[in-house]
Amino acid sequence: MDERVGPGVVLGVSGGIAAYKACELLRGFTESGHDVRVVPTASALRFVGEATWSALSGNPVTTGVWEDVHEVPHVRIGQRAALVVVAPATADLLARAAHGIADDLLTNTLLTARCPVVFAPAMHTEMWEHPATRENVATLRRRGCVVIEPAVGRLTGVDTGKGRLPDPGEILEVCRRVLARGVAAPDLAGRRVVVSAGGTREPLDPVRFLGNRSSGRQGYALARTAAARGARVTLVAANTALPDPAGVDVVPVGTAVQLREAVLKAAADADAVVMAAAVADFRPSAYAEGKIKKRDGEEPEPLRLVRNPDVLAELSADRARPGQVVVGFAAETDDVLANGRAKLARKRCDLLVVNEVGEQRTFGAEENEAVVLGADGSETPVPHGPKEALADTVWDLVVRRLPGA
Repeated sequence: MDERVGPGVVLGVSGGIAAYKACELLRGFTESGHDVRVVPTASALRFVGEATWSALSGNPVTTGVWEDVHEVPHVRIGQRAALVVVAPATADLLARAAHGIADDLLTNTLLTARCPVVFAPAMHTEMWEHPATRENVATLRRRGCVVIEPAVGRLTGVDTGKGRLPDPGEILEVCRRVLARGVAAPDLAGRRVVVSAGGTREPLDPVRFLGNRSSGRQGYALARTAAARGARVTLVAANTALPDPAGVDVVPVGTAVQLREAVLKAAADADAVVMAAAVADFRPSAYAEGKIKKRDGEEPEPLRLVRNPDVLAELSADRARPGQVVVGFAAETDDVLANGRAKLARKRCDLLVVNEVGEQRTFGAEENEAVVLGADGSETPVPHGPKEALADTVWDLVVRRLPGA
């Protein structure tokens, strides 16, 4: 008995060295219950053979428009799909897709698909940065396709740079979010967003710091969901230990001052900024160059603190561009809504996500619950559930406030 009950997925594989990584993506889909049809190009089959795709998917592999003609595969495969994802997508494949060229089964499938389409590019940096590729990517995004930004890392040979296929597990997460929304046109397509995540650390000496319990999971969920909705995402990550979300430019930082610098730089051309990071309010006034020693019979010197910059208030007061939407987070332990409303008025942001936190609540957890307060007086409760659900609610509210939405 076939136990696969998830929506049908078409996995297109084009001819890049990263084709072998698509095997892991395929495994992730099938283990999640999806019925997957693999459509490799002729070049892809020079990297990974037809038998591998068939064995991993449990379905026959059709590689040409002249095979099983009675089933009209060049039309039917795309028509029946709930999602088409191409991983890796080479520069050649992106060019053919952007120009509507249908010279093999995969490009025919892309033309007949009326479902969401996700491309996960992989190529050398020079190819990714070439104006022709950039224009092709822009064309596909304008048409409603999700084109994931490639990762930075080791490429073929000794080269390193942007163009590496993102981690297959992270590509799968993007696809899950796209499938969960069930709409062909991503509503953040063409938008640039900035998300901060994690918790800043303020050093006392070379081995100690003042920090907090934030894991960064909510910020990463916001980044993933924005990428799945078509946005160009910059994630400013403070001291996290999470894998980079697929299609997201990650900027690692440590302190509140570093986070401020990175966020303000990224916000210069952003449509929306979501400050989900737990930014330290204070930092030690002095940094000890050597480890602070414990001395018998002596009490330690009192720790003097100074204020850190208020990044959220600065963003709200001095918008980098007209219509920019600014979202803050308020982690409260008591009088949650009252303190949230006061913070919303004080920070002058457009939305404030208010949640109750504690040692066993929110921080580090996979789930969250919150109330999203609006500067217009609105209140949107989000019940206890996955952090991705809260993230989607936040983006729903942001989209309504974006100019031209």
